[in-house]
Amino acid sequence: MNKKIGIFDSGLGGLSVLKELLKILPNEDYLLYEDSLNNPYGDKSEKELLTITSNIVDYLLEQDCKIIVIACNTATTSCMESLRKMYPNTIFVGTVPAIKVAYDCNYKNTIILSTPYTSKSKRVQELIHDYKNLDQEIFLVSGENLAHLIELNDIVSIRLLLNKLLLPFKGKVDSIVLGCTHYPLIKEEIQNVLPGVSLLDGGSGVAREVKRQLECKNLLNPSKNGSIEIINSSSSSLVKRSYEILKLYDIIIKNGGNYED
Repeated sequence: MNKKIGIFDSGLGGLSVLKELLKILPNEDYLLYEDSLNNPYGDKSEKELLTITSNIVDYLLEQDCKIIVIACNTATTSCMESLRKMYPNTIFVGTVPAIKVAYDCNYKNTIILSTPYTSKSKRVQELIHDYKNLDQEIFLVSGENLAHLIELNDIVSIRLLLNKLLLPFKGKVDSIVLGCTHYPLIKEEIQNVLPGVSLLDGGSGVAREVKRQLECKNLLNPSKNGSIEIINSSSSSLVKRSYEILKLYDIIIKNGGNYED
């Protein structure tokens, strides 16, 4: 039996990372744990988050996961260092806002849109310090409760909040770093507020790092029948919605795995 790639997030955001993983690792078995019960992570203390995330890691390891992907910027910035110390024999790959991508692409005026916790985190400040062009202007914007609204699929409230947060930057920025894995799920709504602005997220970079780690450890799945299992800590209806979101991506249709609920 092949070991799984374990992924967890504070809810549906893990889907945006899973989509990128499927592009380059289509033959793997995936177990995605969506912790919608504790959403949002961005308003919790580090102690609370470490308790929550370590319980999830325990569960994923019990399910025979060979690597754990923290598909959440808040959990990564808050907990990954501690989790690596608690589980020294476990491979962790985290997620951070794609600030380096904005730097590498030489964008001039960039919004970093992220959860309240991530916006204030030391890690984001370090990334800005390390990867800010001299003539580049960075705007840190807290997404407030945007991730929670995405969980609720409250499109009206999402649009109202995006207008409030982003309209002041219309015509002033050329890129937005989506610093929460939930945010790629509403790219269309973001583009409606700021058309023509490039949207950057770290999903593809996470996928490449997972592949690199598995190759280095000789842990790639040799079979051709990868599968996806999704668990949600709050509601089975959210699991159904997650499968429906996945079916919107062509990569799922082309993959030979079993993606039925």
